[in-house]
Amino acid sequence: MSTRRAMWDQLEGTFDLLVIGGGITGAGIARDAARRGLRVAVAEMNDLAYGTSSRSSKLIHGGLRYLEQYEFSLVFESVSERRILQDIAPHLVNPMGFLFPVYKGARKPLWMIHTGIRLYEGLALFRSPKRPRKLKPSDVAEVEPALDRGNLKGAPLYYDCATDDARLTLETALDAAEKGAVIATWGKVTSFVKDDKGRITGVVIKDELGGELREVSARAVINATGPWTDQTISMSRSLSSGSILRPTKGVHVVVEREKLPIHNAVVCFHPTDSRVLFAIPWGDRTYIGTTDTDYEGDPGDVAATLEDVDYLIDAANHYFPAHQLVRDDVLSTWAGIRPLMAPQDEGGELSESAVSREHQILVGHDGLITIAGGKLTTYRRMAAEVVDTASRLIELSGEALEMDAPRTDKDPLPGARGWPADDDHEAVADDVSKAGHPHVPDDVARNLGDTYGMRALDIAKRVAADRSLGERLVPARPEILAQVDWAVERELAATLCDVLIRRTQLFFRDTDQGLGAVPVIADRMAKLLGWDDETKQREIARYQDEVALSRRWRDGLPERASTSPTVNA
Repeated sequence: MSTRRAMWDQLEGTFDLLVIGGGITGAGIARDAARRGLRVAVAEMNDLAYGTSSRSSKLIHGGLRYLEQYEFSLVFESVSERRILQDIAPHLVNPMGFLFPVYKGARKPLWMIHTGIRLYEGLALFRSPKRPRKLKPSDVAEVEPALDRGNLKGAPLYYDCATDDARLTLETALDAAEKGAVIATWGKVTSFVKDDKGRITGVVIKDELGGELREVSARAVINATGPWTDQTISMSRSLSSGSILRPTKGVHVVVEREKLPIHNAVVCFHPTDSRVLFAIPWGDRTYIGTTDTDYEGDPGDVAATLEDVDYLIDAANHYFPAHQLVRDDVLSTWAGIRPLMAPQDEGGELSESAVSREHQILVGHDGLITIAGGKLTTYRRMAAEVVDTASRLIELSGEALEMDAPRTDKDPLPGARGWPADDDHEAVADDVSKAGHPHVPDDVARNLGDTYGMRALDIAKRVAADRSLGERLVPARPEILAQVDWAVERELAATLCDVLIRRTQLFFRDTDQGLGAVPVIADRMAKLLGWDDETKQREIARYQDEVALSRRWRDGLPERASTSPTVNA
């Protein structure tokens, strides 16, 4: 069983690779390395996907915009990876239409957009999720009636994919664990261990929940900490050649679907600065994003500002004039840091061993391997490059490695094993409902199937055996108590934040961000994890702090009733 405690207990001995950071890149590295037969550990200071990997636009896409810069190879790589992710995680990577409205006076004429999309299809070898369409304004009125049609010339409709970024990260890590990887969440690397030549031979990890310190040895240490890349490097040496990253902040806002009823992702150009952003359907919600502003603060303290929220509302109101949003319509926000690469001076202490426009793999004189930059869609390919680099570094030190083929492009993630070949979500939901009969209603079955894939059958069987596990966490929503047990026992969840933010997404989707469910979840986790009352109250306060951070933008509003999160325990 994949409990967090069980993983921590396995964190001993010498590993071939130790990965710092449990985002999508770190999880991908662990999966690739474990499948090659290497002994690998991941040390994540918080929960899996705590940082950027749960705060993206949640899209798996080829990067249509790169065609404008003639980055054909980059687009081909991305659309190829999109196809692979659809194959290995069909329950999590789902086709989504993207509507690209072109208005009179647009910077790029309609014919040019159509040409670009044809080229995009060609680079995908005409294997996009669905074939694109050319929509006239009259067609748009039927397909996306909320969209402004004044001065509309036409709107190409093409297809990419949407995903649950946090769960894609989680399942990638769980697959690595099945192959022997040790995934130590809430384990912060506090320092490096070095030999007498100054080369890194291990790390000291602090258990952030229990306080224990543990020294772990590794033949190669990999820095996959995303926005924390520079801070991690600086634990070993000064950044004499300057920062590796130029971080930027991206904000999204969530509203009820009824407030902004759309059926496809709509490509928008902001009316004030022409920056590209999206309005994206998300079940019973719609989210809008993203912003793009430089950020210099603590990545763990990043939050939306009133200016960010107003910027996104203005864009939505421009494109959907009959559905005017106001600040009070915003249910939740998320803010993430893009770990973009900063230009590097030649002759610095970091030597570049692999580079693209999207990411770099850097090897320091101390032996620390750093992966910086990159994007969600191509994480699997990046991970393979990092493991290749690490294995070469180990072999250069005179240690032989025997490795298997990882098959990360062929073997499905845990929830995809047994998924129907025709990608029939309804059929899966039907099977889940039958497995949990009579205590799993249709909406709960569909949510379980879409979230857990074929593992939803096991959760449904638990509910059938104990109907109390079918209790809804929030009235009229599909999330149930059984998901809390599953998160703790099978998905490494150790805090309320883990469950509410990244296992169930109540933090983003519920009208009160899950605060009403906190007492029930906290009591259940206390029973499962043996919390005393002090620990339980500390975990409740931790979650309230996260909700308050996501609502910080409201501090800029005129004086109004308090919006501080409260829990009636």
